[in-house]
Amino acid sequence: MTDEKGKVVNQADTEVHPITTENEGLGEIRISSEVVSVIASNAAMEVKGVASLSGGIAGNISQVLGRKNPFKGIKVEMAEDRDVNIDLHVVVEYGARIPDVAWKLQERIKQSVESMTGLHVNEINIHVQGVSFDKESKKAEVETTESEKDV
Repeated sequence: MTDEKGKVVNQADTEVHPITTENEGLGEIRISSEVVSVIASNAAMEVKGVASLSGGIAGNISQVLGRKNPFKGIKVEMAEDRDVNIDLHVVVEYGARIPDVAWKLQERIKQSVESMTGLHVNEINIHVQGVSFDKESKKAEVETTESEKDV
């Protein structure tokens, strides 16, 4: 699928449109948007303060319909000139400073995608979809359990 600017637009929930990245005489190298999505997903989950990736409303609808989407929360747009734009929807952990987490996500994903694929990451847009309180509630449960043992 191409948009009005001639970009090849790839999303994890659409069909795969691989992009030619190099032609060195032996053949062409094609990297699909799904590969970029996997790299970005793995890099994002390594960043401290990220609780999970969020699929947004489309991801929630597919989840209700019973479809599994391993690339939820990631949208990748690839252009013919080897530029990549990534939109990442995340849920951050309670207590994490959101601007710091977003900056680290951008740095980590850019470094990972560029070093593994040779593509140029043009922009990474971080969309914070929510805050996870899971760790705080687990701490409270542990403290409650420990105080009950003392009684």
